[in-house]
Formats: sequence, structure tokens, C-alpha cells
Amino acid sequence: MTATPAAAQDNPGWTLVIHGGAGVIERARMTPERETAARAGLNAALDAGTKVLAAGGSALDAVEAAVRVLEDDPSFNAGRGAVFTYEGTNELDAAIMEGTTRKAGAVAGINATKNPIGLARAVMENSPHVMLAGEGANRFSREQKLEQAGPEWFATDERRRQLDELKSQGASAYDIDMKYGTVGAVARDAKGHVAAATSTGGVTGKRCGRIGDSPLIGAGTYADDRACAISATGAGEFFIREGVAHEICARVRFKGETLKAAADVVMAETLALGGTGGVIVTGPSGEMAYSFNTPGMYRGMANAGGKRSVAIYGDE
Repeated sequence: MTATPAAAQDNPGWTLVIHGGAGVIERARMTPERETAARAGLNAALDAGTKVLAAGGSALDAVEAAVRVLEDDPSFNAGRGAVFTYEGTNELDAAIMEGTTRKAGAVAGINATKNPIGLARAVMENSPHVMLAGEGANRFSREQKLEQAGPEWFATDERRRQLDELKSQGASAYDIDMKYGTVGAVARDAKGHVAAATSTGGVTGKRCGRIGDSPLIGAGTYADDRACAISATGAGEFFIREGVAHEICARVRFKGETLKAAADVVMAETLALGGTGGVIVTGPSGEMAYSFNTPGMYRGMANAGGKRSVAIYGDE
């Protein structure tokens, strides 16, 4: 079955898909309080994005709005509540991309911008570059007069506990909870344009300035009006090697596959390399899709036709 071009359909209106990370997310490991908080956060992010889209706003504004909500929610590993590096600091990555001109902006290894996705957008719109990293990105954030935040804003007791637990397992331990807490959003606006945004604190105990797939255009984030928009969450090293986001777009654009079919194939290929995680996808046709090879993924979707859902576990 091949995807039907958007021009061949009635205008499907806007669509929005979000995620808050994937991994070993199972009912037996989840407290009622954590589940309630996660579902509330996903619903709040959907509210923020749909408010923009329902008012005729752009897909780019919608994905930034949705991701900002998730960055501010300590239930998720992005912005406030980001995981700790092995040295006990927070290093944040983010990327944003729009599908009309394929302009993109990304930041990596930043530690003082309250909403990293806003800095990624500033890089896209107010600099000649696609990616800034480390202290240069921090300085650019201050020059752009973006809201700054100290270490106390990002740090939470639960993330500190996770780091301490990881360290107790020995020097080779890595990501004790096997949860890839990246957050992201993809959208199609009423004009048929798509956009994607992704933000993350990385993985617990990361070292040596590690950067994953989230801020890398074509790996964890991609948007192209000719195909679709993707935001990924997972074992970043494998997603980088597979070029997950661009690979999905290429299958849709050149093979005519549905978004779901393309995402499933690429996630299977990523798993064959050893990479687990998931992706969210939407496109000009109005199709919305998830694909993940983990027990669960925090996720939600909504569209102009009234469809709306939030889910966590694989059987939902």
C-alpha cells in the first residue's frame, strides 16, 4: 500500500503527534503517581500545540509550544528534570526543523537556557549556522536574551537518585532505567506544512561530552514537506548510524510507503543494529504514526477532526 499524495485528498487540516520518551516502561514498574503525572504532562503538551494549530498557526510554532511544555515538566528528561551526566551536571540537546525550506537549528551540550528548544529555533532563525554547541551556544543564548536558568532549575531528586543507582552498579554501568526520556513533537498545519522538534537531557551517566541523535538533523529530527516530519527517541548511537529520521523520509518520498510502514521498517533495521526506541511521524497527507520497539513509549496525538489520544504502554 502506498501513501496517497496530499493533493489527492481533501485538506485533512492540522495534525500533531508528541512523545516523551521510550524504553522499559511497564505497568509493573510504574507508580500510579508517576503515571498520572506523565499523562497530565502529555495532555498539557497536546493542549499547547493544538491551541496554535486550531488558531491557524504554523506547524513550527506548534511543535515548539508542545516541546516547551514537556521541557518544563520534571516527569520527562528534557529541560527541567533532565538526567545527570556521570560528573553530576546537566547537558541539554535540542533541534527544530521546518519542512518548507528545510531550515533547521540545533544545540548540544548546553546548560543554562531554560528552554533548549527556543535556543535551537534562535540558531535556525538568527544565525547562519545549523548547530551550536557548548559554551558558544550558551553565549549565543545570552546574546539572544533567552531566559536563563541555573543548575538548580534542571536538577531533580529523582534524576540524582537514578545517577547514584547507576554509579552503584560500577564504572561500566549506563542508563540504569533503560528509559530514553527525549521529548518531541511533529505537526502538520492547515497549510500543509510540517515541522519537527526534539529536546533531551541525554542518557543517565553519559560522559565525555556525549551527544546523541536528538540534535542531529537527519538522525533524531527531520522535516520535509515532500514527505513527513519525524522526532525520535532511543539509543542515540544506533539512531545516528541508521540515520533514522532521514531514512524514514526517504522511504516515504522515493518509495511511496505509508508513514507507518516506513517507520516500522527503519525501526526494525535500527533494532537489528542493537538500537531500541521509537519515532513519531506525521505528513502532508494528514497521516499520523508511532513506531517503537520497546515495551512502552510516552505518546499522544490529535488532529483537526477531533481525534485525540494519550498512551504509555505498548498494548494501548
